[in-house]
Amino acid sequence: MAVHRTKTSQRSSPDVERLVADAISLAASGSQIEDRFWEGRLTTRLMRLLKSQNQNAIDAALDQTFRINTVAFEVLADTGETLAESLTQESEGNQWDVLLLALPIVAHTRYQIPSGPLPANIIESTAVALQNTIASSDTRLAIIPWLYSIDQMPHSHCQTRLMTEALADAAISGKEMKLELKGMSETIDVLADPRFIIAAIAAPSGSPIFRWQAEPPVRQERGVSLIGWQNAMQAPVASLLPGCEFELLLPEAYFTNCRLADKHVRPLSIKAAVNFLETTLGILPTGLSCVVGAFGEEQVDEYRISFSVKGSPEVIYGVIWPLYDRETVANDALNDASDDESPIKRICDALHDAGVEDVFRHAMLFDPELCDDCGAPLFPDRSGEAVHAEMPEDTPTQQPLFH
Repeated sequence: MAVHRTKTSQRSSPDVERLVADAISLAASGSQIEDRFWEGRLTTRLMRLLKSQNQNAIDAALDQTFRINTVAFEVLADTGETLAESLTQESEGNQWDVLLLALPIVAHTRYQIPSGPLPANIIESTAVALQNTIASSDTRLAIIPWLYSIDQMPHSHCQTRLMTEALADAAISGKEMKLELKGMSETIDVLADPRFIIAAIAAPSGSPIFRWQAEPPVRQERGVSLIGWQNAMQAPVASLLPGCEFELLLPEAYFTNCRLADKHVRPLSIKAAVNFLETTLGILPTGLSCVVGAFGEEQVDEYRISFSVKGSPEVIYGVIWPLYDRETVANDALNDASDDESPIKRICDALHDAGVEDVFRHAMLFDPELCDDCGAPLFPDRSGEAVHAEMPEDTPTQQPLFH
């Protein structure tokens, strides 16, 4: 999906060159009147690409700006996401503003995190909770009857725009949405992962969408809305996710919440891995050793974390800590944990919080290799080789594998 980094394989084209030039011009603008000029140009070009489903040009432009001008990248990324997740639509002579929402549930378990069709009572509970705690007055909703895993979500700006358009029609008209939910991809079994309910919220153009935008007495702060949302949805979500611990994040715009949920689940993935190894193999956290390595082709796209029994070189388990568009690490600081905001410091903190004391950090950039036979990611050992994570042969088979 579009929250992840793009790759450097697209050939430049006139569409790409114009997008990059407009984004750089907007980033360099020194006044609001010039901002509006470049925003209009950029919006027109992006909308044409979205309507023609030309995701390749958008990805190539994002990749170029990411490499040459980070401010222009932010401008282009924000504009592309805005056009994919929101729109204004006319219906029966009235204008409506529509926003695609992601309702994240960050879960971890020792078993399996469900996904799939949402029962009618859960959809009804979600609609009531949204109207009572999140949505402003005079808004309308459409909720997709599916609990999504991240691998089932739209994977591009173009796909997201199609979803927004389908839900906008359903929210405004109250008619059945035109979405195909059959043939959904299989969910990969991991022990810590976000789940999402996706909805669209429509408001008369120019009026508030959320309660924190409204005037009193409807207005309430985001923190109050979050508490109300969590209280209202605790029981319905618990019935959806038996055997899982979970946290409900504030319903918000689609791309923002996809990133937030993915970042929120990363330390939980480490905690769930340590718990899994302790439960399955009877190894206390202090009996584990971890090796952390940065992986990517030209820049760091992710860190991979290997787990071993202390004193053994064999990698028995692995967890991936992905980076996102707005996270960067210099290639000469891959293992520098002195910055409290750096990914490697966050990883080390998460490992220490989980009880793992022995952590080794590589300073090299590894190729993002996968196993030729099964496609699983390879993980770094202490000697600097990327190897397959293999649980001991006598490991109980009823537990799901992690990453």
